[in-house]
Amino acid sequence: MSRLPGLDLLRAIAIVWVMFFHAAGAGLGSPFMPMSQFGWMGVDLFFVLSGYLIGWQVLRPLSRGEPLAFGDFYLRRALRVLPAFWVVLALYLWLPAFRERPGMQPAWQFLSFGVNLLIDYRHNKAFSHAWSLCVEEHFYLLFPALAWLTTRRAAGWKTGLLAALLIGGGMALRAAVWQASANDGADAWVERIYYPTWMRLDGLFAGVLLAALRAYRPAAWQALQRRAGGLVVLGLGLVAAAIWLSRERLGLQASVFGFPVLSWGLALLVVAGSAEQRWTGRLRVPGAAWLAAASFSLYLTHKAVFGMVSRAYGDALEAHGPLAFAVYAGSALLAGAALHYLVERPGLRLRERWRAPAPTATADPA
Repeated sequence: MSRLPGLDLLRAIAIVWVMFFHAAGAGLGSPFMPMSQFGWMGVDLFFVLSGYLIGWQVLRPLSRGEPLAFGDFYLRRALRVLPAFWVVLALYLWLPAFRERPGMQPAWQFLSFGVNLLIDYRHNKAFSHAWSLCVEEHFYLLFPALAWLTTRRAAGWKTGLLAALLIGGGMALRAAVWQASANDGADAWVERIYYPTWMRLDGLFAGVLLAALRAYRPAAWQALQRRAGGLVVLGLGLVAAAIWLSRERLGLQASVFGFPVLSWGLALLVVAGSAEQRWTGRLRVPGAAWLAAASFSLYLTHKAVFGMVSRAYGDALEAHGPLAFAVYAGSALLAGAALHYLVERPGLRLRERWRAPAPTATADPA
């Protein structure tokens, strides 16, 4: 399986940004404040990357008139996600000391990937970051069938209509829910606007549109990639605009406009990062490839590790900023590495043995 250094760098940025956000939210501090307060945007970067990479896997054969191997797709997704997720879920369920917070939703909501729709966030914050995995699982489940149906007779108006429904409809829905929930507090905002799948489709859809452009308009895609340097500048500008819009994270402006502006800014960075012939796609930063490869395991484990280290050594580390940062970061990296090498990678090797053979000329960039 080939890897693209530019996309590895973006994935590494995403996981580090999320970890800084959760460290700051847990009161552990961060040497990179105030940017850590916007680390939740790392999840949106994961969404755009997933939309692009999974979209390409699904749309590439469809654009060639080839049948879509549904069984192979779902098997590969299951072996990619479930082994590591099940191990961490078991630790959360069977070892209460592993939890970063005492309250936790029932197991069936995690096993059914419905926790993001049903969570009582005020009382059950343990493993609540699994919400984003639920969104991705819903995407994996529905997107292949939707792609197959809409591409049987491909037409530009279908894409335009879908864009209007998902982007405009999502903005309108978030505005309506925000107005109805304005006086209900931060927990209600998380439950009704931030976590539900239908509220968080901006990033996934932006990534899918990139994949559709690559699959169905390759000349336009290559022309776009030739402007990778300009896309980086424009993409960072849109991300900066999203940060400005999200100064009050729970506000109406952030809830309605922040997500789509952020998603399209990140999408431009993904285009630049996927340009293999440009410096943006070839840029290698030491450690980024490993962080990208282990990002899923790091995401699953880091909040629990922060909680355990804080309870055991938090008071002793409180007055030692650099040492505290090293202990928290090192512990999270060690736990993520253990899950990655002991569980995640064996699942990936099993997937490679079972997967249907693919043409070697178009290796999966994921």
